[in-house]
Amino acid sequence: MAAEERTRRVIRAIKRAGRKYGSESLRMRRAKMNTDTKSISRRQLLKGSGALVVSFSLYGPLSRALAQSQETPSPRPYAVERVDLGTFIPGPGDYLDPRELDSWLAVMQDGTITMFTGKVDIGTGTRTALAQIVAEELDVPFDRVTMAMGDTTKTVDQGRTVGSNSIPRGGPQLRQAAAAARAELLKLASTRLSAPVEQLTVTNGVVSVSSNGERKVSYGDLIGGKRFSVKITATGYQTAMVVAPEVKAKSYKDYKIVGTSVPRVDLPRKFTGEYTYTPDFRVPGMLHGRPVRPYTAVAKPLKVDESSIAHIPGVVKVVREGSFIGVVAETEWAAIQAAKALKVTWSKPQTQMPSNREAVDAYLTDTKPVRELTAVKRGDVDSAFSQATKTLQATYHWPFQNHGMMLPSCAIADVQGNRATIWTGAQGPFTTRDRISSMMNVAKKNVDVRYVESSGCYGRLTADDAAEDAVLMSRAVGKPVRVQWMRADEQAWDPKGPQQLQTVRAAIDAQGKVTAWDYLDRSFPWTESQGTPQLAERQIGIEPTNPGNPNGAGGGGEIYDFENMKMESKTIPWMFAEPMPLRTASLRSPGEPPRVFATESFVDEIAAELRMDPVQFRLAYLKNDKRISEALDTVAEKSGWIGRPSPAPVITERIVKGRGVAVNQRGGSIPALVAEVEVDTSTGKIRVTRVTIAYDCGLIINPDGVRNQIEGNIMQGVSRTLFEEVKFDATGVKSLDWASYPVLRFQDVPDVQIQLINRPELPATGAAETPIVVVPAAIANAVFDATGVRLREIPFTPERVLNALKARPAITRRL
Repeated sequence: MAAEERTRRVIRAIKRAGRKYGSESLRMRRAKMNTDTKSISRRQLLKGSGALVVSFSLYGPLSRALAQSQETPSPRPYAVERVDLGTFIPGPGDYLDPRELDSWLAVMQDGTITMFTGKVDIGTGTRTALAQIVAEELDVPFDRVTMAMGDTTKTVDQGRTVGSNSIPRGGPQLRQAAAAARAELLKLASTRLSAPVEQLTVTNGVVSVSSNGERKVSYGDLIGGKRFSVKITATGYQTAMVVAPEVKAKSYKDYKIVGTSVPRVDLPRKFTGEYTYTPDFRVPGMLHGRPVRPYTAVAKPLKVDESSIAHIPGVVKVVREGSFIGVVAETEWAAIQAAKALKVTWSKPQTQMPSNREAVDAYLTDTKPVRELTAVKRGDVDSAFSQATKTLQATYHWPFQNHGMMLPSCAIADVQGNRATIWTGAQGPFTTRDRISSMMNVAKKNVDVRYVESSGCYGRLTADDAAEDAVLMSRAVGKPVRVQWMRADEQAWDPKGPQQLQTVRAAIDAQGKVTAWDYLDRSFPWTESQGTPQLAERQIGIEPTNPGNPNGAGGGGEIYDFENMKMESKTIPWMFAEPMPLRTASLRSPGEPPRVFATESFVDEIAAELRMDPVQFRLAYLKNDKRISEALDTVAEKSGWIGRPSPAPVITERIVKGRGVAVNQRGGSIPALVAEVEVDTSTGKIRVTRVTIAYDCGLIINPDGVRNQIEGNIMQGVSRTLFEEVKFDATGVKSLDWASYPVLRFQDVPDVQIQLINRPELPATGAAETPIVVVPAAIANAVFDATGVRLREIPFTPERVLNALKARPAITRRL
């Protein structure tokens, strides 16, 4: 089907949904949804008939898919989306031992499968992809598999959903558990059918004797509604856990479901607006809360004037614990009004924010590091530089950037005595549970964290902070409390992707060969992660016990085969002893977009100095990695790349065009990308018109799902390259809304062409983070190709472009 027709179908479906469900109608429907929050054990979770899974495709019959979605509304996507709640489940209870097969899956009487996983779907389609893996191993149709995800009392702890590891790490764990279950089911069928296992085949969850198809039995008839009560092998912990390695899984040559574009199960209700995101979630009898933040998180409230909000009806309580202050009210509007009106006198901060970005760069440059890492050291770099005919050096600047969720962080907590249930969009429910149990000083088993999808999730953002705010307020009032941050709070206190400085040097001999590469990264650690105290914890006196995690390590040019090479990173101690609004954490593909921006831009600078085609120059130093070379060759062919040096011949028009390339490898995945741009030399505005990418991530579970992830990476990469920068001064963060923190708009979205390179013989390596790393450098290289100016400071604002154009030396001809 042509792309235009697909688009028309989508638009027509959305219009139909809009006519049937206007915004007011949707609010009323959500209000009527059953959101009973009583604790449901695994044994109570499912019954008999199992689950209905909706099949949906952007490119298929939307009206039918939407109708199916409307017939099976579910307001509870956190762990058991689309599951028919009943009175019985054959699960092992609240303590989940990964060595118990029942901890991983259950077979219903109708033959449907419920798979339990500690991973969560943060909008990346992992619910669908993981279900494909399970269905494949069990030989059941995809629509008979339901994923129960991210509930700390009902799933195995497989580690946080970070680092693109759900498919590479979580996928094999579920595959092996499913394969173990299939082996047990075949043993049961062998006994029932009086036939050796070797003579049995499985089709659509029905086991039959290969020589006599009339002798058959379904999975549901074999064990439906009962426990396996079987031990399997499970060693290691979380993402490093190895499950049932003794069981032989399917060969990729026999795959029928894995490798196909099964439609995502979450999309129908997202199209109609009925999907329940964290801010939409409600529980009976809940109250509403808002935190009241000082200039720094540990400032002391010297005076709290509760009379300042006495006139606001519906205020239930001003919560005070340590330095934490929050207001709880009967309605959200009352909570908003009270948080804004409450008069609090705070102690003066011990430190101040830096005055500007340049002050932070100076600090990064001049401060002694707390950690130094030499990731690559090969040959004698110093000797090569001393003997070089020519040397090049450049420094690249990357700013603080926000995660930028569409809706501010939100969570609901219900604390009753020494027990708590929390609904949150945190990417690591088990880690959130551990922090909250520590904060409450209760056993981990007393805290149940249930995942509800956020409206965007790109690393360690403020979902964890909102969850702890809700816990403190709920504990104070003894009722469920929903906390949603205001936009200004979200933008100010969001843990930023750190500001970074990259310096790269190269030595070139008389024959034009690169004889040495010297790369240095200066970056802050993450002061915030799911394993460190959140804002609320700091405010009640819980201090961090480590200096923070380093901001990643890869992307320093290690893919190239330079004879002499050094790649170093220096972790600079964080600027403040107090938790300030300017704090740092992981942001999508932590640290690598800045590093690859520097290294791939500098590779282009070398190629330009040597008057070589950028693609051919890279290939000359990628001889030892055939996969990266193939990805680069593929993107050059698909983009219509014409070999020549950059920049292009001089063009005198106001709008100039250029193309740039970048390539990298991260965690086994390889993106090679060509960006095409137009630069308005009179305004300085850059428009990315087209992006072509070749992507190799080993075995592809769901091609459309991978394309979805690549497209999202590219859009966010363009946004972070052209628009995004946190502005601040000594008084605080100034980028408090979408006007002061602009992001990519629809009119700036480029055309995207994707060429997937499937390698089913290799493990799947993920796509949620890797594609973004090559976007900034490819755009920078395209701008250089168009204009002859090199941009080394993100974002590429019109002002910076104009300044660079003005500083450009007069050029009469570039050939």
